[in-house]
Formats: sequence, structure tokens, C-alpha cells
Amino acid sequence: MKTGSVVFFLILPMSLEACCGNNHPKKRTGLMKNMTHMHYKAVEGEHFMIPCLKPVHQLVQVVWSRIGKGKEDHEGLTFNCGRKFLAEAKYSGNYTCLQSGSKLFFYLQVVKRNSSGRFSDEDSRVYLLIGQGAKIQCPGLDSSDHSEAVWYKESKAVSEQQRASCEENGELRLCKVSEHDTGVYFCDRQVQERGVTWTLRRAVNATAVPHLKPSGPPSIMFPDGSGTEEAELGHSHTLTCEVSFPFERTFSPTVRWFMHHNGNTENMTEQHTLKPQQAEDTIRGYTVTQRSIIREVTTQHFNNTFTCIATNSVGNDSITIKLKKKIKGQSVVVYPVASLLLVAGLGVALHVKWLELRLIYRSYVQQGNRDEEEREFDVFLSFVWSDSSAGDSTLLPPSECFSRLRSEDEKFTHRPLEVLLPQVLEDMWGYRLCLLERDVLPGGAYTHDVVLSIQRSRMLVCLLSADYLSSSSAVFVLESGVKALLQSAGPKLLLIWTSRSSASLLKPDPPLPVLVQRALKVLPSLDWTSGKSAGATKNFWKSLLRAMPDPRKSPNRHDVQNVYFTSQLQPETL
Repeated sequence: MKTGSVVFFLILPMSLEACCGNNHPKKRTGLMKNMTHMHYKAVEGEHFMIPCLKPVHQLVQVVWSRIGKGKEDHEGLTFNCGRKFLAEAKYSGNYTCLQSGSKLFFYLQVVKRNSSGRFSDEDSRVYLLIGQGAKIQCPGLDSSDHSEAVWYKESKAVSEQQRASCEENGELRLCKVSEHDTGVYFCDRQVQERGVTWTLRRAVNATAVPHLKPSGPPSIMFPDGSGTEEAELGHSHTLTCEVSFPFERTFSPTVRWFMHHNGNTENMTEQHTLKPQQAEDTIRGYTVTQRSIIREVTTQHFNNTFTCIATNSVGNDSITIKLKKKIKGQSVVVYPVASLLLVAGLGVALHVKWLELRLIYRSYVQQGNRDEEEREFDVFLSFVWSDSSAGDSTLLPPSECFSRLRSEDEKFTHRPLEVLLPQVLEDMWGYRLCLLERDVLPGGAYTHDVVLSIQRSRMLVCLLSADYLSSSSAVFVLESGVKALLQSAGPKLLLIWTSRSSASLLKPDPPLPVLVQRALKVLPSLDWTSGKSAGATKNFWKSLLRAMPDPRKSPNRHDVQNVYFTSQLQPETL
């Protein structure tokens, strides 16, 4: 028995190592021999992403433009590499882009789903159970087909990611699923047609979930138990029921309001309800809010009882609400109570203003000592790519960029700031930038990487726009910078508004955290002057240069860049 146990435990690691020991296949250099002419097939209605060739600079956005036959029908049709879109038949055609002085060509053929048995009625959506191993099958392959396939998650090959997985017989095998495995996966296979090697790219939408069946019945979160609500006679009243449903693969929520006449539970009338509002979270489940509006409250409504019932395949939950009349009357002013409320109000107001005063003090007064601190980065630059910046992101040599700034080149100064600013700060002014997409290794915890990168920087610069304030990831960077600023060793913080066109920027959906809302009112800020006069643009660069830390105190500076900085780009030259 002991000998058998030893043999079993010797064989078991060998069998697991066949897949789950970071046993990634070697890079397939033969899959794309001619990198200047690429031929890809996509299936209509599926996600597709044009692959990115490794750019000269990671800030460069490679844009593929439509050429040749059919260009007139779709003039100006362009796609950015690394960005998903749904494949349509009209996208078939030839595309080109210029990179590193070479002209590249890309041929895309969108295949109709019903044109071949391989593309009909295929389920391209899978659910992965968290904490367990999983297999993702390349659509169109069966167990008898041993075609070689290369797997990508979004734009990066799975074999290059830091996770335990392997590719075998066209399948992607994940050794232990986590919630970060949610996303769109692409599998590429080689097919031959008339002497041409095509890459057939199929998409699989994967969602990491804790379980496939509901773990229990729904739970009504609001109202918190049965009770009463005040309603005003002759006015409308809204009944609200907020329910938490556990995750399930096929979700069809049922939340209904009923009215019981004179307390008779057998005599129920279903109430008219509005369209339910639903929020999905594959880890915690779903939240459904169901509302019913009583257009005019009558005396009869105070005698009735209202019940909210939520149901799923496991069970149900319910609460009961009874209306009571809201009494109108002239309020009696009680001086002790009024004084207490006044003191409490002053305390709340002082608390709010105290936070803002601390931010003002940290931003404008306590800045002298921060420039003396040695940090790995001079500037942590946070921004969100806009649609306009994707098509105009070509990097220029520092000398040409400087000459265009001094000559007031209108076309150059109209470039999006998220494209222009990194080149000015890093290539012209000699600062050491920290960019999450470039300087932080993938595979780590996003929140930890953001906080650590801010702490390692002397200054945080945020380019604010409507897209930025609507991005939860970008707002988290700004909120982390504000929290760091409130600490004695925190970095400086500068906001650059790329658009103040409307007050709606301050009320994005979802709403900004309260700390960020207060900070936006008092933190140092500049307005980007794109489209305005040359004098206004000059003033912007002067103000920005005065707000930046001294690059000569950076431990990571490049001597050549700083000589260029000190001799060419003093504020008066701009």
C-alpha cells in the first residue's frame, strides 16, 4: 500500500504539469510570416479586433484606413488596432497603415454566419466557474479536429500573460478561474484558400461567475422590512421595492406590487409598475428596482395594504407597506432644538470646509519640500483616450515638436492634449513619466498598482474630460491622488480641463465620489486652449511649465534632455 501511494503522488504532478504549470507553448513564428500583408477572416455579428503590431512608442495608436474598391461607399472608414467592434459584411475590404516608415496592408473578409455549417448556431458565450479549472473551445472546432489555434484575451496573447494556462487541440485551458478572467477571447486558426493563408479569428465572450444556478431566493433590501410610509392626500406617491437576486445563468427577475383591499389578503389587485431598473454584477448578482406610482392618493388607499413580492427559481421574498396620512400643520419653533440644529449645521459646514481648506493648504502652501523628495517618477499622467485622439497620435522628433510650438503651427496645436502632452513633458521637457499602460506590469492588482505608482511620483496630472469623469478606473486614479495629497508625503496634484463646455461634466453618470467633487472645486487647474488664439496657447504652456516640478532635481533625468530643457524651453521662449 505504501509503495502504491508513493507511485501515485509521483505520477499526479506529472499529469497536472501537462497543462497547469505555466506550460505555455512556444511562440509560433510561422503563423504570420509576411507581416506587411495580413489576411483575416471574421464571422458576421461576432466581436473582432484588428491585431496590433508592436509599435515604436506605446502611446502611438495604429489606425487602419480603408483603401481600394468599396472605399467610396464607406469613405473615411478606419479602425484602431486593439479595439473591439462587431463584424459586419460592409467592413470587408483592404486596409493600410503607415508604421515605422513601412506601409502595411490588412485584408479583412467578413463571412456570413449562415454561409457554412461551421458558422451556424454556435454558442460563442461561456461561463467560467471561479476557483475551478475551465476549458474554452474555439468555435467551429470539435473533439476530432486537432487544428492548432493561438488564443488572445483582448489584444494580448494568453501565452504572454502571467497566469497558469495552456493551449491544446484548439482549446484554451485555464487552471484556476478568477473574476479577472471575464472578457472577450479570440482564437486564431490558419486556413488555406487558393494558395493564400488566411487567419480565421473567432470570438468567445467569457464571464467568470461564482455559480451557474441561484444560490438562494431573492432578498428585498428596501424597504427594510414591513412598515408604514407617509403619503399626502390628493398627491401622487411612489412605492419602491429594491431587490437583490443571486446570480444565475438565465436570469428573468419577477418583482410585482399588489394591493389588498381592506386588509383582505385573498382579494389582491396587481398594481401597474414602471419598467424595472436592473444592475448586473456577475460576482454578487443582480439588483432590481421596481416602482409603482399611485397617481392620486385617496382616503381608500389608507385602508389598503401594499405588498412587494420578488421571486426566482429557488423561492421568494415579500414585504408589506401600509400608508398613513401625512399631517400638515404649522411647526412650532422650539429654541433649544433650533439652537441644537444650528450648531449641528455649523459643525457639518465646518467639516466640509475643513476638508477643502486642507486640500488648499496641501496644494498651494506645502509644495516647497515636495520638490526635494526623490521619487522614481516626476509625473504620473492620467487620461482617457478620446475618439479624436486615436487618429492623430503620431510622435514627432523633439526638435520638430519644439519648432512647431514656437511657430504657432495651427494644425499641431489643435492635436488632442492626451497625444501632445506626453511628448512635450517627456521628450521635450525631460520629465520621467509614469503611464499605467506602459510602466506598470500587467497581471497585478489594479488598485494596488495605481496607489503605488502615485506614491512613487512627485506629481499627479489628470486630463479631465467628460469621458474621464465617466470612467470608473480614471476617477479611481483621481480619488487616490486626492487621498495621497491629504497625507504629508503625498505628491502635488494638477488638473487640466480639456473641456468645460457644460456643467454636466460635474454630474456624470455614475455620480462622482464626494471627496472628488469637493477636490474639483479647490485643486489647482488649467484650461487647455485648443481652438483659441495663439496667445492663449502660449499662456497655457507657460502656466503649465511654472506648475511643474523642477526636472533638474529628478534622480532619473536624462542629461541630454535637461540640457535641451534649460537652454530651449524656458517659459519666456514659449
